Amino acid sequence: MITEILSERCNNCNACVVVCPDHVLDLAKNDQPPAIARPDQCQTCFLCELYCPEDAIYVGVEVPRSELKNNPLGNIRRDYGWDSHKEEPLKNFWQLGGLLREGVMISSTRYALQQSDDKEPEKKI
Repeated sequence: MITEILSERCNNCNACVVVCPDHVLDLAKNDQPPAIARPDQCQTCFLCELYCPEDAIYVGVEVPRSELKNNPLGNIRRDYGWDSHKEEPLKNFWQLGGLLREGVMISSTRYALQQSDDKEPEKKI
């Protein structure tokens, strides 16, 4: 998973930090964008990218942004109707609740297993 925060676009609003269910990002400090502090905890839910009002975040699964022919910044927001001019940008996203909860559970379980003292290979997910 590749995540980039583009400092030239980021307005340090910390929306991405607040929305991240696994606390992957640390708050913006000293006019710097939020820090990707725990990338191994990312469940690739794309919420940080969806909530970024400046399209300053790119989340890619095994594809660096530099290798893509088209600039993908903001595509996920537009493709899923999350543009700020929409009256009801969250209208149909309630349907994702179960899927996102399951992702949080899987990610939390993986993290807990990684942190436990009894790291038995057969117990890893």
